[in-house]
Amino acid sequence: MAKSRNTKLLSNFDCPGGGQVWVEGNTLYVGHMRQPTGTSIVDVSDPRNPRLIKRIEMPPGWHSHKVRVANDIMIVNHERQGTEGDTEFGGGLGIYDVSKPSDPKLITKWRTDGKGVHRYDFDGRYAYISPTAEGYIGNICMILDLKDPAKPEEVGRWWIPGQWKAGGEEYPWHNWTPPRCHHPMRRGDRLYVSYWHHGFFILDIEDMSKPKLVSAVNTSPTWPHPTHTCLPMPTKLKGRDVMIVADEDVAKLWPAAPAFAWIYDITNEHCPIPISTFQVEGLDKDGSPQPAMMGCHQPSERFKGTVIPFAWFAQGLRLVDIADPFAPKEVGFYETDAPKGFDLASSNDVTIDGRGLIYLIDRQRGVDIIETTVM
Repeated sequence: MAKSRNTKLLSNFDCPGGGQVWVEGNTLYVGHMRQPTGTSIVDVSDPRNPRLIKRIEMPPGWHSHKVRVANDIMIVNHERQGTEGDTEFGGGLGIYDVSKPSDPKLITKWRTDGKGVHRYDFDGRYAYISPTAEGYIGNICMILDLKDPAKPEEVGRWWIPGQWKAGGEEYPWHNWTPPRCHHPMRRGDRLYVSYWHHGFFILDIEDMSKPKLVSAVNTSPTWPHPTHTCLPMPTKLKGRDVMIVADEDVAKLWPAAPAFAWIYDITNEHCPIPISTFQVEGLDKDGSPQPAMMGCHQPSERFKGTVIPFAWFAQGLRLVDIADPFAPKEVGFYETDAPKGFDLASSNDVTIDGRGLIYLIDRQRGVDIIETTVM
């Protein structure tokens, strides 16, 4: 039985499980984790009766579990999944014209070497992506210019020294996990880049062709969870420049309690300082190890005011108010039912639309559309 506080379920859209949800206008875009579908496009004009209007398929062995839309351009990732299936499809980005969402038109495919692209940010002109690239170990950070969506152009790239194997860089992580850029996000002339078990990096991109390191933090030597997302706040809170850093409750370096979210003060961006954390009350009782996918995954990249929606894996939707960044507090939640055939929910991503409605995707199956009184 679902539990809730200051939230109400409007509807559930039954679809294969997904990695990301995004809403533009009255259209919901769902990036799926696994076959049989890559991307679902859904009319949510009536949020109580969502209606599928298009599905884009992916070949076996690949998925497009991330999707972003701006200025009538949809970008989906093409990333290798496992070792079976089509070997010719190739990793990269699918770039579509979605001026008519029910009839998306493929403009081009941008290709990269290796496994492909994981997560990314997109502002309608530039895409800030995490591709594998020829000559590099793991995923790197890259900026693409989509001024002409038919001809994406690389503007700049950045990597941790040691990743560029073809450039003769010495590789220093033989006794650590390989570096992996996970999710660049832009604010102004900065990129805030999560790098999995290598922490996060703040990059100066005033000159996009030459990203420069500002600072870096890595909690993985002490905490075993990978750094998933860095979400800088658009305005100061209590006079401080603040960033949310979400650790993902997967790929733990050793058995541990569930992952949580950090709040960093980046007022002095050369010295980021953690000032608080947030964990769902009662989830971590005594610090003892728990299975993966019980704790934190992903904050919404869209939010209103100071209330941030989070997808918290088995704990569903959490609404966290960080008006006081030194003392974040939960102001609402929706603990969704587990999909049929599964023991637990696996809430993977969350976003909001212009009406303030919340869209929560389960990694296994379905999207919940939720209204709240606190945003």
